[in-house]
Amino acid sequence: MRTQVAIIGAGPSGLLLGQLLFKAGIDNVILERQTSDYVLGRIRAGILEQVTVDLLREAGVGAGVDSAGTVHHSIELVFGGVRHAIDVHGLTGGKVVTAYGQTELTRDLMDARRSAGLDTIYSAANVLPLDFDGSKPGVSWQQDGQTHLLECDFIAGCDGFHGVSRATVKDKVAEYEKVYPFGWLGVLADVAPVSPHAIVYGNSERGFSLCSMRSPTRSRYYVQCPLDDTVQAWSDQRFWDELRRRLDPDLAGRIVTGPSIEKSIAPLRSFVAEPMRFGRLFLAGDAAHIVPPTGAKGLNLAATDVKYLSSAFIDYFRNNSPSGIDSYSERCLRRIWKAERFSWWLTTLMHRFPDSSGFGQKVQEAELDYLVGSRAASTALAENYVGLPL
Repeated sequence: MRTQVAIIGAGPSGLLLGQLLFKAGIDNVILERQTSDYVLGRIRAGILEQVTVDLLREAGVGAGVDSAGTVHHSIELVFGGVRHAIDVHGLTGGKVVTAYGQTELTRDLMDARRSAGLDTIYSAANVLPLDFDGSKPGVSWQQDGQTHLLECDFIAGCDGFHGVSRATVKDKVAEYEKVYPFGWLGVLADVAPVSPHAIVYGNSERGFSLCSMRSPTRSRYYVQCPLDDTVQAWSDQRFWDELRRRLDPDLAGRIVTGPSIEKSIAPLRSFVAEPMRFGRLFLAGDAAHIVPPTGAKGLNLAATDVKYLSSAFIDYFRNNSPSGIDSYSERCLRRIWKAERFSWWLTTLMHRFPDSSGFGQKVQEAELDYLVGSRAASTALAENYVGLPL
């Protein structure tokens, strides 16, 4: 079996890369160790930058986000019991972000791939990139008791933080990591969002909170919690009561509650692996970087990686030019580190740390006061939030 590009991982980044390559006439096969139902069942981010929305349209899968996505023109910061609006749309000259669940986005990409009759191999066990330092790379895997080999020109590792792609080159990678001393308890519920056209970030003496949405009838809420906390310790009622305590009185009074349909605790970390190219093997998305979800950059960074990588492959196959391939890692990392900086800054600003008392607390309060009172500071927040230019 042979293809031009072997893609490891059928999450959003792998599927989007495959779709962009297909539109450009480049053969590709996707290998995924999980089932398609498992991939669709993962609950992930739902805030898309304009760059990501434009890329979905370019790939021919923008109808879903255009029809069902909810545009956010602002974000709101709650601290000291008062809510402050940041006019993202006005401060950035008309840019916005769009709420559209990753599950829906993944389904759109799966449906497009299926309709085009493209090869996606699910439940592929023991996937392994081969000979990517040489001229004849390939990927092997096991299925139905047999070992299979896919020969290719390039391998794209889009298989996430725990995938085989980065693990295969671990001795060649420089890793940079920051682990935060808390987690997020997240609840997904079929209730109307408390703020349908804005995302709300809360900083209170009880800790961080976030009010987001997946659709006009489905909301995603979070509260900061200790790393050793458990989901079992949080009844729905306890969660709703705690969320209200971390918001301003007006917003707290408008929260619509209901039974949770998903509840989980996620640790927060910042992580970057350098470089992102190893001969004919390329890392993209979570395989190369993780950001704390505070800045809503994870899925958007993955989409940017895919944009750079698909352009590089298209230029190579159409024009026999290696320039995009050679510059891929450097171009991605410049954008990645800026997003890491922003996500770290916003996480530091809005959360309670073990030393968030005394001097540290006063500095945090001063930073928040400066942010909402300075157009320059608010603009910097807005520009990073909607996504920096490619």
